[in-house]
Amino acid sequence: MTVRPIVPYPDPGLRRACRPVEAFDAALRDLARDLVDTMRAAPGIGITAAHVGVPLRLAAIELDPAAGPRFYANPVVEWASPERARHPEGSVSMPGVRDEVERPARVRVRFQGLDGAEAVEEADGLLAVCLQHEIDQLDGIFWIERLSRLRRDRLVRRFEKQARAIGPAPGRA
Repeated sequence: MTVRPIVPYPDPGLRRACRPVEAFDAALRDLARDLVDTMRAAPGIGITAAHVGVPLRLAAIELDPAAGPRFYANPVVEWASPERARHPEGSVSMPGVRDEVERPARVRVRFQGLDGAEAVEEADGLLAVCLQHEIDQLDGIFWIERLSRLRRDRLVRRFEKQARAIGPAPGRA
């Protein structure tokens, strides 16, 4: 439908918890389609409504374009394994930088679909990483908060240097 502008880091909206989805209607389905279009244009494999300035607990993840996107309204991690895994992460709000984040290797997530139906999904591998990353964002935890202070500071400096080299985005002074 529409590629929406992405909220750039360090916008304070990225650190605010999102409110629950209550209306499972056409507007929510439109937002979900916009999220997918925006995520693909970024490009990325996961995005939340917060990334486009809408403080709702809605995430879209697409690991395999052939399988299509998955939508998660009001997701919460019900269980996380004690085993840990490291995986590179980044954000559509902070393009061009990535770092390894350690998270539980497996999770069980309770969520609602776009129709409001409740579901539970167990995940490992990249899907588990993406679910935890996007749920963190919905909780107002930007992914770099999972890094040590030293690694976070280095990454932010690298991002700021890259942003200065590129210059301001259109419409921003």
